This record gives sequence, C-alpha cells and structure tokens, in this order.
Amino acid sequence: MSTARAARRPWTDLRFFIGLALIVVSVAGVWLIVGAAKQTSPALQAVRTIVPGEPLTSADVRVVDVVLGTVGSGYLTPGTLEPGLIATRTIAEGELVPSTAAADADQGRTTSVVVRSTVPVPASIVTGSVVELWAAEPLADSKGFGEPRVLLSEATVASVGRDDGPLSAKATTLELVVSRAKVGEVLTALTDGSSLSVVPLGARS
Repeated sequence: MSTARAARRPWTDLRFFIGLALIVVSVAGVWLIVGAAKQTSPALQAVRTIVPGEPLTSADVRVVDVVLGTVGSGYLTPGTLEPGLIATRTIAEGELVPSTAAADADQGRTTSVVVRSTVPVPASIVTGSVVELWAAEPLADSKGFGEPRVLLSEATVASVGRDDGPLSAKATTLELVVSRAKVGEVLTALTDGSSLSVVPLGARS
C-alpha cells in the first residue's frame, strides 16, 4: 500500500487542482488591477490662468491623457467643452479643469471693471490674485480725502498693467473681476473722484 501511495501522481489529487486554480485567479486579479491603474482618460488642462467670468474655449485648454480613476467624471473633457461656458472661479495654469469650475454664460454673476491704484501694487499681485479694493472719498473742500474704507472685500485680478518709468509704482491699472451686485458702488467711486487702492487680500491700508 505504501508503494501505491508513493506512485500516486499529484495531478490526480483534487487539492492540486484547487491550489492551481487559486494561483491562476490571483495572477489574473493582479493583472486586472495593474491594467486598470494604467488606463488613462482625456481631460482638459488650462494653458493659462483663467479668471472668473472668462469664456472657456479650445484656445484656453489642451487635451491631456491622465489617470483619473473614479473621479474622471469630475473634470471637463473634449466632449463636454461646449460653446458658451465661462469660468466660475480662478483656474490656474496647468490645472485640470473641474466641471464645477464651469457654467453657462447666462449664469454668470460677475463682470470686470478697470481701476487705477493710488498706492504701489506689489509684484506678487498677478493675474488670478485675489485682492481688496479700498476707496477714500474726496473731501468737500477738495483738500484731500476722507478715511479709506473697504469697497470690495474680494476681487480677482484679470490683468495688471504697470507703466514703465520711475512713477510706475503709482500708476498701476488693474482689471478686476467683481460681483455684478457691486458694480454700481465701484462705478460711483470711479466717477466721484475717490482715491482707489488695490491691496493683497488680508492687507490693510
């Protein structure tokens, strides 16, 4: 009987086939996981800083293949970039464009105004920066200005124009993206001769 057991071949044992099946399943599972991890999807990436209210067009983005996994539906793709979309927040250069950062132009709640800052504007303020806009109304006797107040607690810089020359620090023009609800106050300050100052968010005049 001992001789019969010794002569028994391993592939006649059911446990051999069960073990072999488990090995095949494990290898196949690892292969599927690795394959899924390598799968990429096309998404849109900003080629420049896009500020709120700006249109989103094919000229502002490029198509990149990235591994998005389960969050793939959270980003704009070539197929979802439709005419009439605008940015609802600042999208930094090189950032994948989230679906939540785009909306139809009819839903836009911002517009842009151009102001000239009477105080030096730091070099750190660039397109996409968030700033405060302060205003000091002219005094009745035309001799100076009153106490500065915060006109806009938050505005996004769309562009910065710094004049060349020794007085450039005092002659900086900025295009600001502001809430439509605040446009009237800004226009009033522009027309009544108020002194306007643009400072980084959180700074104080």
